[in-house]
Amino acid sequence: MNQVLESMESKVNSEIMYSQIIEYSVETIIIHVDHKVLYINQSGANFLRGPKEEFIGKNVLNFFQDDMKDMIRRRIQKAMDGNEPTNLIEQTVTRFDGSLVDVELYCHPVQFGERRAIQTVLRDITVRKETEKMLNDRQKLASIGQIAAGIAHEVKNPLTSVKGFLQLLKENNSHPYLFTMESELEKAIDTLQNLLQVSKPNFYEEQIVEIDVCKELNSIVFLFQDKLYNVELEMDIKDCRKHIYGKKNLYLKAFFNLIKNAIESMPSKGKLRIEHYFQDDLVHVKISDTGVGIPEDKLNLLGTPFYSSKSDGTGLGLTQVFTTINDHGGQMTVNSVEGQGTTFHLKLPQFPVGM
Repeated sequence: MNQVLESMESKVNSEIMYSQIIEYSVETIIIHVDHKVLYINQSGANFLRGPKEEFIGKNVLNFFQDDMKDMIRRRIQKAMDGNEPTNLIEQTVTRFDGSLVDVELYCHPVQFGERRAIQTVLRDITVRKETEKMLNDRQKLASIGQIAAGIAHEVKNPLTSVKGFLQLLKENNSHPYLFTMESELEKAIDTLQNLLQVSKPNFYEEQIVEIDVCKELNSIVFLFQDKLYNVELEMDIKDCRKHIYGKKNLYLKAFFNLIKNAIESMPSKGKLRIEHYFQDDLVHVKISDTGVGIPEDKLNLLGTPFYSSKSDGTGLGLTQVFTTINDHGGQMTVNSVEGQGTTFHLKLPQFPVGM
């Protein structure tokens, strides 16, 4: 009799310990039968942004996108019929507040009380996805830079020779066409020089210094005073004691290009908003305008040399911005609505990564 009692007590203690392990796990754990949620741990409720009691009885398939539900249903059935966890897959799930988040998940059968149930484990992969995107962006920029530098170098040399012969012709002939040709040729050479600087900047020749971003943003805005007469300026500057370290000239050129683009996107009137704050160990800079905006299908082209929404633009300004931010280990996101405006959000590490 004593052995039976001890066995029962041991089983109860094991179940209590198991439930505590699940409850305090950092991963999202959902237990369900016939797709109905029987249990969700506190981490899961926090991650899915809802009170625990609201999830109980809900259909677990409702967390997934409509076109994925049949596949998830089959995986759950496979787990129920077997004894091994299913393979990890990546999915996008809908949280209680309607927001979407990327996760990886697997299912495996468990005994829940007297019932055979399915335990689904979700892991947040948002940071991993952002890191992968950042690495992909850097690889694209590096490839673009190598191609652009090669083309620019090969084209610039003969154009420079042509410029020299034009100057010799001018000494013996003052025809106005020669001056026009030289002016246009100079523009072409300047464009190629800018492309070379963007593709292969003198990044390692410049020293890493401390940069007071608040001070520099104010200084750059002052340079545009003559162009702000029809633009409402709003500065929301906080946490100015948080400085960054990096290549100052490259950073200043990036800030200049973003502010210049924002002002030029508002040809008649509008509002320019510049924010600075410190969060999650990063200096955040947001530059927003109420200008013409960028079509959604063109957002992925931003930063590509010679892609520009402006009739006389080369796109090299934004290429320089993306290159500078990425080379310092930062991130930049762009949100834009056509006809309403654009926001560039820079997340800058205080110390450049990998230098």
